[in-house]
Amino acid sequence: MFSEQSAKAGITYPKGFLAAGVKAGIKRSGNPDVAVIYSEKEAAVAGTFTKNAVAAAPVHVSKAVVATHTAHAIVANAGCANACTGAQGEEDAVCMQEIAADALGCRAQDVIVASTGIIGQPLPMDKVESGIHAAVKALSLDGSADAGNAIITTDTYSKAGTTTVALGGKEVRFGVIAKGSGMIRPDMATVLCFITTDADIDGVLLQEALSEVIEHSLNMISIDGDMSTNDMAIVLANGAAGNPKIKEKNADYEAFKNALLALCQGISEKIAADGEGATKFLTIHVKGAKSFADAKTVGMSVANSPLVKTAFFGEDPNWGRVICAVGYSGVSMDPHRTTVKFGGIPVYSDGVGAAYDADALRAVMTAHDIVIEVDLGDGPEEAKVWTCDFSYEYVKINGEYHT
Repeated sequence: MFSEQSAKAGITYPKGFLAAGVKAGIKRSGNPDVAVIYSEKEAAVAGTFTKNAVAAAPVHVSKAVVATHTAHAIVANAGCANACTGAQGEEDAVCMQEIAADALGCRAQDVIVASTGIIGQPLPMDKVESGIHAAVKALSLDGSADAGNAIITTDTYSKAGTTTVALGGKEVRFGVIAKGSGMIRPDMATVLCFITTDADIDGVLLQEALSEVIEHSLNMISIDGDMSTNDMAIVLANGAAGNPKIKEKNADYEAFKNALLALCQGISEKIAADGEGATKFLTIHVKGAKSFADAKTVGMSVANSPLVKTAFFGEDPNWGRVICAVGYSGVSMDPHRTTVKFGGIPVYSDGVGAAYDADALRAVMTAHDIVIEVDLGDGPEEAKVWTCDFSYEYVKINGEYHT
């Protein structure tokens, strides 16, 4: 099962992984801002990346690493996105690879690079270089929490977790750290998400598994409808568990994929719940759709509606805003077959508002976790989208977050 991170858990829970996070002075706050994750064995690698046409330099560099299907390490910084920085940005991303590779004793083309923070500013490479060297020296089995703290920006806490699965009679471990709180609207992974596992799996199959899992986890969250320039989800699989290598889509492959899905869905919920200024964690559960794509489209339409999100912040059961977002989603629907429930209480059915117990609904609206259920009554497919409310604090955070 997906579990919380302990001091020795997270990305160092699987065998053969070390991590560290240090303060390099990139963040104005002085908080940790450079992280290194290292596999003692060469690992299979897979990744998914932002589909934003204005992708940051580290995205381009890391795509090239993923294309080789092998990697040894991840180096990441927070406080500067290295996006929209031209040729210098590309050179700096490659330089991060080279500095880390030299310090770790591996090839530069085996180092994934990631950055997050302010767009349009060049990396302070003197600070980045000293930070990478310090992080490599600090690598340890206890370094996951520090690495997690070094990649966050407006997050209120670092997201992390672990899970296990039995494959071929061997215990296989998974660990994850992720950041994400604002500029969240997925079309790949919408965050920086780093996953480690000691499973032995073919790199091509690893990529297929990750791509499918992302579509049902990290691609199902939205905080504010904005897609970042820097998003990536990376998984390293180093084979240290000693399971029979997964070379085909057999029972072990399905078990591996299900464990990866549980891990990624757990971290997705954490990201949505920690949206900038969030006071509510909202699950939009769309049922009765003709296809998963239709269910997701309807769910995202509701999740991205500022009017829906502000209504839930105000604890107002304004179901009209929800059914309105369903109606303009672009998915064919019959208002008379569609029902809407808040916390299991019907609020809309047969084209009109439903009678409900006001006290019971008030209790739903004042809770932190709320499920919005939309049943289209039109098919067998369903999907869950995770989001949060819009509060005054969201505006304050983003009004003050500038260059």
